[in-house]
Amino acid sequence: MTAAFVSDERDLVRAACAGFAEAHGHLIEMRDDPLHLVARQRHPGRRVGLVSGGGSGHEPLHAGFLGRGMLDAVAPGQVFASPHNRQVYEASRAAAGPEGVLHIVKNYTGDRINFGIAAERLRQDGVAVRRVLVDDDLATDRDDTATGRRGTAATVVVEKILGAAADTGLGLGELAELGTRVAAASRSLAVASRSYTTLRAGEPAFDLDPEELEYGVGIHGERAATSIARPPLSRLLERMVTDLLTALPTGGSEVLLVVNGLGSATALELYSVFGHVSRILGDRGERLAASLVGTYVAALDMRGFSLTLTRLAPGWLDLWRAPSITPAFPNHDEVLSR
Repeated sequence: MTAAFVSDERDLVRAACAGFAEAHGHLIEMRDDPLHLVARQRHPGRRVGLVSGGGSGHEPLHAGFLGRGMLDAVAPGQVFASPHNRQVYEASRAAAGPEGVLHIVKNYTGDRINFGIAAERLRQDGVAVRRVLVDDDLATDRDDTATGRRGTAATVVVEKILGAAADTGLGLGELAELGTRVAAASRSLAVASRSYTTLRAGEPAFDLDPEELEYGVGIHGERAATSIARPPLSRLLERMVTDLLTALPTGGSEVLLVVNGLGSATALELYSVFGHVSRILGDRGERLAASLVGTYVAALDMRGFSLTLTRLAPGWLDLWRAPSITPAFPNHDEVLSR
């Protein structure tokens, strides 16, 4: 058993949000009852507010991407649970621009329902609302899944590109169409060698043989459809890249790659993975035009990583490289020069 460093699990999310807001008080503000977080700055040309949210335990998603150039407000739910529709409603009221608000929603039933209820309330108030649904998880791209592909690490790509686009003054319909295209051009796949540790019991959520991997694990600790014998890293990455490229839409040869840690993977491991994948993409004739490496969509402390590939359309790379000021998204030469 491994005890989590929390004083009160029932109040963990609120306490974490309060600490996060204090640490980044120049960028964000926490508002209570219902709990939501709001960016202190936005580009003066932005006409549409961008709102996202979802269960906690995935940090820095979503609160880490609040700020100029990305999100305007976030509704954080309890660990691995959707935010309440009141949270989404109040976050949206705080963020709405003169042309309304755009919801960026990961494809989970609770998120879709609660963002949907909030959207109906906003429309009754006269606030224009559209939704972008992120559904990038290749592991659930099967006929037997009731809800379709889950929303995972491509959410970061959608939020960054839409944030930059919103700062150019695009309207609500244009942003919704762009976000839908970015989500459709993105696929993710995650693997794990160990489950996350439950906060209450301090034990793994599920057992896994040391010689096996979960191929296609979810960010809420959902197990893959099957476990596989653990192959050498190079062979594992060849399989993952093959599966992702097969699923990506056809188009140009430029791709964006996100190597994302699920909570316990070290930077040493993630950059090693990135180097392997970069070479594999080059061998497949793909031009790696942009990349992001680090833990951006965690699953508490799950031992694993995900790969996200986005097939870039004209203009998207400039939006990806556009400056942003947030607590978590890197804004430095390494990112801007790729």
